[in-house]
Parts: sequence; C-alpha cells; structure tokens
Amino acid sequence: FCCQQALEKLVKGLYLLYLDDNIPKIHNINTLIDRFSDKLTEEIDERWRNLFDRVTNFYISGRYPKYVSSLGSLVNKAQAGFVLKESKEAFKCLLTLKPPKM
Repeated sequence: FCCQQALEKLVKGLYLLYLDDNIPKIHNINTLIDRFSDKLTEEIDERWRNLFDRVTNFYISGRYPKYVSSLGSLVNKAQAGFVLKESKEAFKCLLTLKPPKM
C-alpha cells in the first residue's frame, strides 16, 4: 500500500510537470502515466508498468477494510520484500524523467 502511495504521488507530480495542475482524482498509476506519456522522451519500461498494475491492487486492498485482513494471505514476506525493492527502483527511474528541452 505504501509503495503504491509513494509511486502515485510521484507520478502525480510528473503529471503536474508535464501537463497541468488539473490532476485527475484517480489512483491507477499506469492510467496517469498514459495521460502524459506522449511528452516523455522514452517509454516507461514494461517491467515498471507491470509493477504499477500490481501495486494498484494493493491500493485497492488497503482502502477497503474487508480486503485488508485477506491481504496477508495474498502476499508473503518474500513477495512484499520484492515489491518494496522493485518500487524503490521504479521510483528512482521515475525521478530521472525530465521534460524535453524546448
């Protein structure tokens, strides 16, 4: 859940950088990126796209209490560690995105 939140906030910051301050009130990271991807100098790696889909599921689970109790049965400690590691790498990658020079 926290990985999703960190990535979502960063992507919303990129949305502001590339487009405007009319940031949609949505939580799907890939959908947000799709809205400004035409402004990027390179495509977002499919590896990160898959991760963003995965952590979006954690966001949904975290927001709805009845799913929180079942989250522990869906993700073990090793999987959670992997998602954290991958999220940190994706975050660093997203930080390197800069608008093209005009």
